[in-house]
Amino acid sequence: MSNTSSIKWFLILLSQLLLSGCLATLPDILPPAAGTYQVSTSLTFQGRDRTFLLHVPPNYTVDKRLPLVVVLHGAFSTGKQTEEETGFSTLADSESFLVAYPEGIGLFGLLQHWNAGHCCGKAADDQIDDVGFIAEVINTVRQKVSLDSSRIYMAGMSNGGMLAYRYAAERTNDLAAAAVVSGAIGSSLKDEYSRWRLQQPVSSLPIIIIHGLDDDAVPVNGGISPQKGGNRTYSSVADAVDFWKQANGCETPPVATFSNQGTVNNLLWNNCRKGGSIEYLALAGWGHQWPAPWFTDRLEKDHPLRGFDATRQIWTFFSTFRRSKAQPGDK
Repeated sequence: MSNTSSIKWFLILLSQLLLSGCLATLPDILPPAAGTYQVSTSLTFQGRDRTFLLHVPPNYTVDKRLPLVVVLHGAFSTGKQTEEETGFSTLADSESFLVAYPEGIGLFGLLQHWNAGHCCGKAADDQIDDVGFIAEVINTVRQKVSLDSSRIYMAGMSNGGMLAYRYAAERTNDLAAAAVVSGAIGSSLKDEYSRWRLQQPVSSLPIIIIHGLDDDAVPVNGGISPQKGGNRTYSSVADAVDFWKQANGCETPPVATFSNQGTVNNLLWNNCRKGGSIEYLALAGWGHQWPAPWFTDRLEKDHPLRGFDATRQIWTFFSTFRRSKAQPGDK
């Protein structure tokens, strides 16, 4: 990364930190007004409460339990930046669901990242329990507002997508469905004896996977990142699809469709033996960014992906699933 790019990203992160510092805290008196609030959990890191952002849609009432989408930012990003880039809060306002944006560990709100088991940085090296933290985020939401625990969903970008894979495998029954954008299911370093692997899920879980074919940070076919180099070798998207095909009992060939002038290849496995479902969208000509209007509206007017909205695509997928097992403690 050039010095100019480094300065640019530092300024973006600094602005996000300043903006998050201005966010109101969630009031104890319910119902809260529509908006995005900063919420503390009972967990700490280096003496500071671990926090998340919670978006409450308009017309929220305490007597109606709403779905929750937990959105995990990528490495060196923030909840606020992810809220803007994904557009999940805007969609939540029209579709009436809650959105939580947990914050990874970092330095004064900067350089935040996650321990996805195999990646990345200090969070993985120090074995930070981010699965436990995300579970506490969900539990805190459950204590604060009216949550429908049969409709809890998780989406993640890059390093956040890797954590979404891990959470989906280790705490499958917490979720009704999951989504991963530009993430890898595993990786290894040259000096590691064996590749880190997800544990086997206890049940099936619908999952949607979206990946740009030109991703040079987490390559679709796996291997060392062309952008970052180093010694880390990522698993391929095909490895992730195979993992969830086995977990969900998907044995028949997928239904394949193309859209956006052939740049979006959609593979759908929806007749799986264990009741799960898998959708995989491969985006030709797309790199390591969340493919939603924050970025796609800036493409040339004749670009096939202009206006493409992965966030809406993910919500459409999510909204067809619910977890039958209810959770105790719902408000």
